[in-house]
Amino acid sequence: MLLEKLAGVENRYEELNRLIAGHSGGDYSKIAEYSKERAVLEEIVAKFNEYKAVLKDLDEAQKMLATPDLKELAEAEIPHLEKRKEQLDEMMKQLLLPRDPRDDKSVIVEIRAGAGGDEAGIFAADLFRMYVRYSEGRNWKVDLMSANDTDRGGYKEVIFEVKGKGAFSRLKYESGVHRVQRVPLTESQGRIHTSTATVAVLAEVDEVEIDVPASDVKIDTYRASSAGGQNVQKNATAVRLTHVPSGLVVTCEDERSQTQNRLRAMGILRARLYDAAIEKRQKEASEARKLQIGSGDRSEKIRTYNYPQGRVTDHRIGVSVFNLSAVMQGGIDEFIDELATRDQAEKLAEAGV
Repeated sequence: MLLEKLAGVENRYEELNRLIAGHSGGDYSKIAEYSKERAVLEEIVAKFNEYKAVLKDLDEAQKMLATPDLKELAEAEIPHLEKRKEQLDEMMKQLLLPRDPRDDKSVIVEIRAGAGGDEAGIFAADLFRMYVRYSEGRNWKVDLMSANDTDRGGYKEVIFEVKGKGAFSRLKYESGVHRVQRVPLTESQGRIHTSTATVAVLAEVDEVEIDVPASDVKIDTYRASSAGGQNVQKNATAVRLTHVPSGLVVTCEDERSQTQNRLRAMGILRARLYDAAIEKRQKEASEARKLQIGSGDRSEKIRTYNYPQGRVTDHRIGVSVFNLSAVMQGGIDEFIDELATRDQAEKLAEAGV
């Protein structure tokens, strides 16, 4: 089964090489399309070629066992070849999995305070800092796009961009409802409160990937309420975009010019529309594939941060760690690694490889 699929990939790769050669000096859009598909297949074909070479070497080593002068050499060589064969076998299974086209993209992350009043806003700010530190640890760039502050130093809503290769492939597992259990600073009786914040992780898209006709967007401008200097105070620099067909509304007022705010707002709107289109497509294909790691629904409670116990529990995988302070400093790889592993295992089972 695996070898059949790999042979099919190799045939398609060779066909793409012929198509690209046949279009030289012709349709550049077709060449770009073929080249993009070939780039995806290139690593699989390279590993398949190495795999075939290892199989050939292994077969020759097995035959050498029958020759007394070569037997010792073959016995030393065979374990290494078998180990490499197993490694390549696993690598190719992973490479054959259908790739999420969003995985290599940068992301837009939206965090909103949920139940819990001021404490929910403070928790939203804690999550924001957690993701900033996580991103810095992976050398990704974080850029604040929009923030709606609270009086207590939290956020009603904060939207930020994370730029870096593979950002979506990691942060996509953070979408959902995050819950905190702790004694708020405002609590005089020492009682533990439970508050929530929702996280939405959207792949950043450009105009080529999703077309938003100007006629579908209503644009309103107004004076920004956030701090931003005299220019923000006097001029109508803030922008509100309403996508008429869907009713989606995006506001942006953090930049000093109306043009900058409009560009940022359009970026957020495109990402939301693209995300909605992907979600609809996935539901139509498999009625929202229910992974063991969770449905991916943003209304799903995914993680609890329990401060009195110093514990963080991810409910999708049933994993608890007792290093809350490290987690809040961006140490979330333990969760993401396990979620990615289980996700891959389910996809492998579904693909039958």
